[in-house]
Amino acid sequence: MTTRVAIVTGANKGIGFAIVESLCKQFEGDVILTGRSEERCKAAVARLQEKGLSPKYYTLDIDDSSSITKLKNFVKDNYGGIDILVNNAGISNKVGTIGQRATTTCGTNYFGTLNVCNTLFPLLKPHARVVNVSSMASQEAISKCSEEMRSKFKQPNITMDELTALIQQFIDAAQNDDHEKQGFFLKPYGMSKLGVTVMTFIQQRELNTDPREDIVVNACCPGYVATDMTLHKGPKTITEGADTPVYLALLPSGTTSPKGDFVSERTIQNWG
Repeated sequence: MTTRVAIVTGANKGIGFAIVESLCKQFEGDVILTGRSEERCKAAVARLQEKGLSPKYYTLDIDDSSSITKLKNFVKDNYGGIDILVNNAGISNKVGTIGQRATTTCGTNYFGTLNVCNTLFPLLKPHARVVNVSSMASQEAISKCSEEMRSKFKQPNITMDELTALIQQFIDAAQNDDHEKQGFFLKPYGMSKLGVTVMTFIQQRELNTDPREDIVVNACCPGYVATDMTLHKGPKTITEGADTPVYLALLPSGTTSPKGDFVSERTIQNWG
């Protein structure tokens, strides 16, 4: 009997750290904490060990394809597949020109997350649960796109290639500060998370026809949490922020709802 495994990206601090802590208490199997720095991962594991928990760790930079492939091979060799994947790693870059911010923010939050999914989804076991940590910023972004642009993102049969082309179009337009004129939302962070939310809808649609049964993917907003990313301004603690992602990661077998949804406070949101 192989050990079950949960993987959490961007987990050495903040919400990701709290997700690992909560899964260690509730999930029967190994929980792998990942982050870019081995030193920070080790320190995070030590903090959890002090609380009597025993997560594993593995270094992962979601901007680096070879790093993702190494994780895939490690998981395949040691566990044979994946039971839970929480895509929490992300950045909010407030430095540089709008073009630079669009490139880096969408590069990590959209393209990095998509690359993790494309690399690791073949390892998802039947009944696996995937959680893409998005943001209410994605809701703001879609509501503030032009009507024409909104309809492109919201077309029910949008493909991943079409979505990727739209996110790339946003990045390209932002280089000349032309993105608003083209109908996109002003802020790169919101656009990157819009991408993550729509990516989730597409992934579930694709997985519904997958021979592996009962794989459920949801996107969520953890809420406004006091983390480094929010400059510790959010009213929620990281434990509170982890609540909805963990709820989605532990959805029972045969769940039909939420499934391919955008969820906040454990509630499906009417997105867009």
